[in-house]
Parts: sequence; C-alpha cells; structure tokens
Amino acid sequence: MRILDVTRLAWGQIKRRKVVTGLCMLGLSIGCSAIVVALSLGDSVQSYVSREVTAQFKMDEITVMPNEGVSQGGGPTATKTGANSNVGKLTEQKLDIIRGLKHVTAAAPFQDAGYFELLTADNKISNFNLVVTDLSLLTKYDFSFQQGVPSKQIGSIVLNYGATIGLMDIETQKKLMESLSSNSYDPEVMRQYDELSRMPSNLYRQQVQFRHSDYETSTGGVKSYLSSQLQVAGILKKADGMSADQAMYDKKIYVSQETYDRLKDEFNIKPEKPEMGQTYNQALIRVDSQDNLPQVETLIKKLTLNTSNNLFQLEQLKSQFAMFKMVALGVGGFILIIASISIIVAMTMSTHQRRRQIGIMKVLGSNMRQIRIMFIMEAALLGFMGGVLGIGFSYLIVEGINKLVSSSGQMTMGTGESLVVSIPLNTIPLGIVFAVITGVLSGIYPAISAARTNALTAIKRD
Repeated sequence: MRILDVTRLAWGQIKRRKVVTGLCMLGLSIGCSAIVVALSLGDSVQSYVSREVTAQFKMDEITVMPNEGVSQGGGPTATKTGANSNVGKLTEQKLDIIRGLKHVTAAAPFQDAGYFELLTADNKISNFNLVVTDLSLLTKYDFSFQQGVPSKQIGSIVLNYGATIGLMDIETQKKLMESLSSNSYDPEVMRQYDELSRMPSNLYRQQVQFRHSDYETSTGGVKSYLSSQLQVAGILKKADGMSADQAMYDKKIYVSQETYDRLKDEFNIKPEKPEMGQTYNQALIRVDSQDNLPQVETLIKKLTLNTSNNLFQLEQLKSQFAMFKMVALGVGGFILIIASISIIVAMTMSTHQRRRQIGIMKVLGSNMRQIRIMFIMEAALLGFMGGVLGIGFSYLIVEGINKLVSSSGQMTMGTGESLVVSIPLNTIPLGIVFAVITGVLSGIYPAISAARTNALTAIKRD
C-alpha cells in the first residue's frame, strides 16, 4: 500500500467523523494558538521594552571613574592603595589614550562639580547641578541645541532644558514655601507651585551668576560666594522620552574646564591635596556600537580605572523574558497535552468502531506496519489542520490585543510609541510542528492497538 493510498484512507476517515475531527482540531488549535500568541507577545514586548530602555539609557556609552583602590586599615587614618599616587586617577593623559582606542568615537570628562544656585538679572533663583566637560563635544553625546551653539569663550555656559524651568524670584519662593509648610494640602497652593515649577524662563544670551554656599564646620556658619557674570551661550533640547516632571528634577549646567577653574578661584574651592596634572572624577566614553562596548571597556579597565554601563539592563530583560517564554511554552504544552488526551480517546474509540474495516484490510493483505501508518497519518493530519486553525486564531487574538492596547494607551512609554504585537514568521511553522508532533504522539497508542486487531475475530463479531 502506497503512502498516497494511506493518506487517502486517513483523510476519508477524518471527513466521515466530523464531530470528533472538529473537537480534536479545536483542542489542538487552542494549544497551538496559545504557544504562538505567548511567544509573539514575549518577543514583541521584549523588543518594545529593549527599544525604550535603549532610548532612556544609552547602551553605547561607558562611564569611567577613578579607581580609588582598596581600603587599608581603619579609622581616620585609613588610606586606599590608589589614593596616594596617580595609578588610579582619571587623568587627561589616560583620556588621550582612550580617545585613541579602536571603536571609540568620543571621550570627554563629565565631572560632577556639585550643586550651586543660579541667579538671573531679574532676581530669579534656582538650584542646579554643575557639570564640567568639553562643550564642543556635547553634540557627540546626542545632545541637541534648542538655542545657540557651544562657545569656547571663558565664562560661557550651556543649560539643559530642566535648568530653564522652575525659576522663581526669592520673595515668591519664600512665600510659597511658607504657604506649603503651613498648609501642604491646600489645592490652590499646590496648583500655584506646580505652575511655577513648570514655567520656562528665557535665559538664552542672558547674563547670570552662580552662588556657592560654604558651610563652615568650625563656626557653624554659612559663607556665600557670588561668581562673576556668566553668559548663557546655549540651551539644550529636552531629551527624547523625558517628561515635564522628569525635567523639573534634572537641572544641569555645563561649563568648560577653564570656566570651572575661574569659578573655583572665585568660590575659594581648594582641593584637599594638590593634584599632579589635571584629574577628573568622571568621564563618558562613546563607542560606535554597543556590540563593541565590552571590548573597549576591558581595555579601559587595564588603565586602572573603574567603569560602568547600562548593558546589564538589557541582560536582565533577556533573562526575564526568557523565563516568560518558558512559562508560555509550558502553558501551551499543557493545553496540547489535554488535546492529545482527547485525540487518544477519539482514535481509540475509532479503532473499536473500525474493527471490521481493519479486519478486511488485513485479509486483503495489509500488514501491521501499514495499518499503524494509516492511524498515525490520520493523527498527523488532525495535528496539521489543528495547527493551521490555531495560526488563524493567533492572528485574531493578536489583532484584538493590539486594538485593546491602542485604545487604552497603557503600554506607551518614554518615546510615546505604543506597543504593537506581531507574529514572527518563524513562530508559524513552530506552532504547526508542535501541533503535528502532538497529533502523531497521540496516535501511536491507537495505531498499535489497531494493528494488533485479529482480522478473523473482528470480521466475525461485526
């Protein structure tokens, strides 16, 4: 008996038993669609979240810091192995070496100089974080200018978007703080505070000053220093994906090293120990691709420096979504097991009902192998049809999920893009293969049972 003949016989039985065939296909299609939808949802969410994380946390940058060594001893006289020499310092010479490394596109200090106060010509005030860097390299780190351009002139500064909002005059700020302290639940006071905190100020090309407060531990007093006039040379755009609330708490002003040196003299800021050459407490290294980041980071560590990056965010996501996919496969597999039980029951009943047919086939010359193949082929066809039906269900389910997400807007993150679930092409054959394998495995026992049927006994009984 040829395979084509066996297939025709199996297909004929499937067409005759429409109810049983429909129920078996339904169970297989549910299991198949559960696997396909779960895998598609996992891949789509992983891709979406990875894209958002990459937008929020730059994956092609390395933060470099000095290596202060290991603490030796304890108490006030404790020292660190790298603290008494330039071995672990982040120096300009080391930055020059890093700039020459392969795959490095930019290397600049982004030194955190602490918090200061910004005073405008119209007596508005705000706190900000001062960052010392090479202003001409800001655009290489994805900073875009809303107004102005970097300037090499000493006394020129660049403000990020957050530093331009929330400035208040001293009197207004004092009254507002008093109102909040006396009645923090007053909605009108809160509304006024929110409005002022989000209100932008036009500071481009304005003259501003910095104020530094030095808290003297010996007398317990506070000594204030006021800088000379500084020129706002540029305003940076708000970062992509940053909300207005986030910008309120991200107030940074960038200055060159020469401007910061002048500020240190005006604020009487003296280092605890004299430095041999220019040193920094932090630098940012930009590489051409996140794939090359580990290689560059390894080379930087050889300069006795500490490094950190955001790649661990993606690694954590991959492990979490791998677990999610395993759970999804488990759920789909459980449903397929339930479906396989129904196939075993249905085909076992079919074996009992078709004893006369099996007996006649044996009398006509069919052997046990051919009868087993017929039943397994029947189960495989059921699996295939159930898998195809499951793929159709998967597309309907995914379309429903996308409509639900787009209407609710719940899965919209920093970039403003909504989650769109799509079925990868490689999951379609995977779902069908799962269904076919389930059908074949389910048909093995009924096939063996049918092949063992005694031909003469079956014909006599029926």
